[in-house]
Amino acid sequence: MREYSVPATTTVGDEENLVDAVYDNEAAHGGDVLYRRRGADQQWTDVTAAEFAGQVTAVARGLIASGVAVGDRVALLSRTRYEWTLLDFAVLAVGGVTVPIYETSSAEQISWILEDSGAVGIVVESPKHEALVAGVATDGLKVWQIDSGAVESLTAAGADVPAEEVQARRRAVGADDLATLIYTSGTTGRPKGCELTHRNLITEVREVTGVFPELFTAGGSVLLFLPLAHVFGKAIQCGALITRTIVGHTPDVTQLLPDLASFKPTFLLAVPRVFEKVYNGARQRAHNDGKGRIFDAAADTAIAWSKAQDTGGAGLALRAKHALFDKLVYGKLRAAVGGEVVAAVSGSAPLGARLGHFFRGVGLPVLEGYGLTETSAGITLNTLAAQRVGSVGRPVPGHAVRIGEDGEILLSGPIVFRGYWRNETATAEAIEDGWFHSGDIGELDDAGFLTITGRKKEIIVTAGGKNVAPAVLEDRLRAHPLVSQCMVVGDAQPFIGALVTIDPEALPGWRERHGKPAAEGAADLVDDADLRAEISAAVDEANKAVSRAEQIREFRILPVDFTEAGGEMTPTLKVKRQVVAKTFADDIAAIYSGTSAR
Repeated sequence: MREYSVPATTTVGDEENLVDAVYDNEAAHGGDVLYRRRGADQQWTDVTAAEFAGQVTAVARGLIASGVAVGDRVALLSRTRYEWTLLDFAVLAVGGVTVPIYETSSAEQISWILEDSGAVGIVVESPKHEALVAGVATDGLKVWQIDSGAVESLTAAGADVPAEEVQARRRAVGADDLATLIYTSGTTGRPKGCELTHRNLITEVREVTGVFPELFTAGGSVLLFLPLAHVFGKAIQCGALITRTIVGHTPDVTQLLPDLASFKPTFLLAVPRVFEKVYNGARQRAHNDGKGRIFDAAADTAIAWSKAQDTGGAGLALRAKHALFDKLVYGKLRAAVGGEVVAAVSGSAPLGARLGHFFRGVGLPVLEGYGLTETSAGITLNTLAAQRVGSVGRPVPGHAVRIGEDGEILLSGPIVFRGYWRNETATAEAIEDGWFHSGDIGELDDAGFLTITGRKKEIIVTAGGKNVAPAVLEDRLRAHPLVSQCMVVGDAQPFIGALVTIDPEALPGWRERHGKPAAEGAADLVDDADLRAEISAAVDEANKAVSRAEQIREFRILPVDFTEAGGEMTPTLKVKRQVVAKTFADDIAAIYSGTSAR
């Protein structure tokens, strides 16, 4: 059993709460810009600390007038936008508890969360969302719609409520009061509500911003595009407010690059799939334009340069090549994300060492961290001062990581949640002797850097008794530009197989280069010899990371991609393994129906 801990650098007073930062900023830095809002003309408009505090108070007065009491749960169902942040802090200001819901949630999921949380009201974004809620809401549930003027109507409703009543309510909220109830999206089973207190989240943002002084800083900026229903986005939102880092919101990831170019953030946050898409997209465009060899050489140089930083630095020849490609390739990649990014933060799933080295090599270091909803977001982090590519970093100050006898990652410290809402059995199973059992498998090195090797529940046991962690193979496969998603299979089977989906954005260029007819999707190519040969090469590359017994010996190319809308992906782009296994059961069976494997 291995364990590593880091001493705390901060404390949280019993009387503190998340809303303090709203009014502290107003009092001491009222003219500072905290947010930039995208207007109807697509231009960014500044919102100062004083303006934000005034809007929070106005909406909070409306919530009080609408009957929201201390401790009441109020749900938020919307894409990432300024109003989410405003309403989130307004609910907290009246002593309420926010219950985030992904805007892509089904009626059944919405119904369960509203029922289980006992929410007294819900803020939705659009008429579509309101119709979903109307179909499952219980009598008496208050519903406000952002697109129909929720902020304005609440402001008007609270006109007769004294502003001091808001101040009295928010001052009465203590650090150990419940701040938010976040339901785990989960890859299996019904979501459980994670109880996160003000202390949990204040500790998280203070410790995280303390180890990221280059990122969280007054005048710095971040463009939020991940769902604010996810704890990762929530922590960044709160950390930015406390440090007066300017925040912009954009809900449309298809317009992400233009938005980054206009907003010019100083740091990014995303899940690994976003960084995979950035790399694969850039490589695909280069190959489509006949510059593939230049890009591949630049990528290899960036990776070599990054690896050299861990072993004494690059030699003269490598430095010269790196400087040349900086002008030809790397500078363009940095410009594509606004040109001012100091670093990016990645979480939710492993990024993969190769991509980590690539981005560090091009001057966009991606700092991987690890955490769960139950740990208020990141509990281990790489930093600019201490980065080990391929790992998820060391524990944030005040926290500890332990590797159990079976390899499971155990976590402790003040950011660990207090339990699952109305589910004592699940809480007792998850927290034992002060240690949260993450369900993930990992390794700790002597310097305290944690590496994730798989999910405990996802470990595949072949018919021969070999334990296989699919994440290693899947991460490697997704690094190929043509691969969108993959799922390794083989439980109780004689060998390991894989289901592979093709990236719809990369496919048209590949078709053109290989003389294939234009068509939507990959349905006509699942047995195409050229496509199978390319995916086979990607599988061979992935197999280099594991032993012979763990290698993928057969694969199936699927005719469609995994999507959130199709039910195969969570909102944070994790594969729902049970759903995929059921939906594509025939394809999995076909892998093992032959008498031999490749």
